[in-house]
Amino acid sequence: MDGIELEIMWGNLVSIVSEQAKALQRIAFSPIVREAGDLATALFDADANMVAQAITGTPGHINSLGAAAKNLVAIIKPEDLEPGDVLITNDPWMSAGHFFDITVLTPIFRKGKILGYCGSTIHHTDIGGYGVGAGARDIHEEGLWIPVLKLYEAGKPNETLHRIIRQNVRTPNAIFGDLSAQVSSGKMGGERLNMMCDRYGLDDIVELSDEIIKRSDTATRAAIRKLTPGDYFGETSFDVPGGEVITLKTKVTVDNEAGEIIVDFDGSSPPSKAGINVVMAYTHAYATFAIRSILNPDLPNNAGSLGPIKVKAPKNCIINAEYPVPVNARHVVGMYVPFPILKAFAQILPDRVLAEGSGAVWTIQIQGRDSKGEPFISSMFNYSGGMGARAGKNGLSATCYPTGVAAVPIEVLEASIPIEFTRKEVALGTGGAGRQHGGDGQTIGFKMRSGNEWLLNAIPSRLNIAAEGLDGGEPGHAGSFEVNGEARMKAQKLPMEATDEVLMKTPGGGGYGSPN
Repeated sequence: MDGIELEIMWGNLVSIVSEQAKALQRIAFSPIVREAGDLATALFDADANMVAQAITGTPGHINSLGAAAKNLVAIIKPEDLEPGDVLITNDPWMSAGHFFDITVLTPIFRKGKILGYCGSTIHHTDIGGYGVGAGARDIHEEGLWIPVLKLYEAGKPNETLHRIIRQNVRTPNAIFGDLSAQVSSGKMGGERLNMMCDRYGLDDIVELSDEIIKRSDTATRAAIRKLTPGDYFGETSFDVPGGEVITLKTKVTVDNEAGEIIVDFDGSSPPSKAGINVVMAYTHAYATFAIRSILNPDLPNNAGSLGPIKVKAPKNCIINAEYPVPVNARHVVGMYVPFPILKAFAQILPDRVLAEGSGAVWTIQIQGRDSKGEPFISSMFNYSGGMGARAGKNGLSATCYPTGVAAVPIEVLEASIPIEFTRKEVALGTGGAGRQHGGDGQTIGFKMRSGNEWLLNAIPSRLNIAAEGLDGGEPGHAGSFEVNGEARMKAQKLPMEATDEVLMKTPGGGGYGSPN
């Protein structure tokens, strides 16, 4: 294709998915979607290849959404779709790794044929079951499992599925508000894609999609071929609630001849009894994100740029979860996936990596009854520790690598549930020393003002094992989690008294280079 024409139409595609994401954020009920951007939107061609994605989003959703579209249309075939159909699933192995993340896929029709698909994945407030914690004993305790089905059929709601969802969640109005936001954003994306085709006289986007994906693939392989071939190794260890220590081991193989990178997690920890196991799609999402951000971050993130990166892990492994292990808190381990990869790449491109950071965001979910006796459940809200230092810059404080999800403002939380924050400040000095200093964590205190007992799901990590420094940099500080001044943390839902107060300090990031 002509380069100028391609650039113009590529700009159109990016605008479509970005507008789709903005519409989703504006309409969504859940603060974690509206305020924190815990979402992904993408545009797919007629073969369900991801062509373009919005800038807004988290890697665990974006890259797993790329695989989810193909999974959905493999179950419900394109020939069984018609205008007005909308597909849905929260199957952990089909999409983003746990029940809270619901994927919605809308087929786009033009002149009676499928032009492409608009897809979105967002974190929902409630999906019934145990909640966001890690205490379920198997996946069936964790909530409502929605197989690949039609949420809408020819523009009309699937009433049976709608009734099942409504009956199995605690806050049905919030769930359907967010589902409606996903459906609306997908419909809008389809309308915008048809308008683009009208402008340029296109009956389909086959040539456009093929060109974008082919160029992305070629550029990624060219970048890989510039690396020194060979096997490179990395390893990271961290602790999770209950004191369990998880180790992730990685062998990164650079294959110049094929222009491919193979990431192998053989030797990593076995599955956990806690709900922190990670499905392969989520592992793949964060592994590819780490490599893409080092290798060629300016390239589009699509089927072409992701294709040359292969990820594998043994079956008996915490990051290749198999049914029926619990997975609801899969981010606690999944967000550590980039760190052994970064250590391997430090042997190849030391100026492009960063030291270990705090790891997974600390996820909090609160459940109870307000002063009037009405039930409430908070949307999951997250707090970050310090980011690892970079070769030429200090690590960012209170910023989590690799998720990209922002914290929900405390004012929004205090307005939506009966919570009162007593403290929120940067924990100065918790980042590791080095030529470049690791980012600091933060201190957060809160209590409830409902006057009633309440339940707390909290999933901190790095309470004992701090983030390591790189190239002589010193480690950051480990975190702490206290209730009424006493250390208290288990991998399960905690019953709390009406007056209990929580104080937590998130970990600091490691330093880069010797401090002397």
